[in-house]
Amino acid sequence: MAAPDPNKAIPRHIAVIMDGNGRWAAARGLPRREGHRAGAVSVEECLVACGELGVRYLTLYAFSSENWKRPQAEVTALMTLLTHFLKEKTPRLMQNNVRLQVIGQLAKLPQRNQRQLRETIEKTKDNDGLTLVVALSYGSREEIVDAARRLMEEAKTGAIDPADLDPETFSRYLHTAALPDPDLLIRTSGECRVSNFLLWQISYAEIVITETLWPDFRREHLEAAIAEYQCRHRRFGGL
Repeated sequence: MAAPDPNKAIPRHIAVIMDGNGRWAAARGLPRREGHRAGAVSVEECLVACGELGVRYLTLYAFSSENWKRPQAEVTALMTLLTHFLKEKTPRLMQNNVRLQVIGQLAKLPQRNQRQLRETIEKTKDNDGLTLVVALSYGSREEIVDAARRLMEEAKTGAIDPADLDPETFSRYLHTAALPDPDLLIRTSGECRVSNFLLWQISYAEIVITETLWPDFRREHLEAAIAEYQCRHRRFGGL
């Protein structure tokens, strides 16, 4: 696999749609929860690699707003895995100078998950290395509608003049207000869709699709995606 060119820019912000856990498990005759467990190993490897490569932000699509429709047993297993992962890996986040942030409709998460997320976010808030953003109970259409609703309420009170609304102002009402837009979007498992993920924010992101299932995704796959990104000419709508 190709490796990143040290003389070319590394993407500042990488977003990943982590797809293929279920298919990975099914191919091995295992329950889906084992695919999610295996995928957690890929998360840790990706975190370490991004930190070492100089990526500043990594956003992982961990659980969509539509994922609540999955069988209850699978949802429960995912929420349990999330809590265990955070408890176990918080010391590693501290060791690697990683700051955790979360986006999504967090109030829908079980209380135990909310408590653990708050604890890990608080412990890592002063870290200034890689920022890990986990999208949980997240849907981009919902995020955009919520932003529009808040803007409408402020317009009613006169706090904002609709004539002053521009893309930069609108962005400040999104869950990602404090984050730069992704430079690179990676989707694993070969699927060619964005699945209601960061629809506003990826307007000019480079997209790399890999056939690799997420539980098999390793540093060399990340480096290959970055190398492909480095070969792109980013025109942002210009020539």
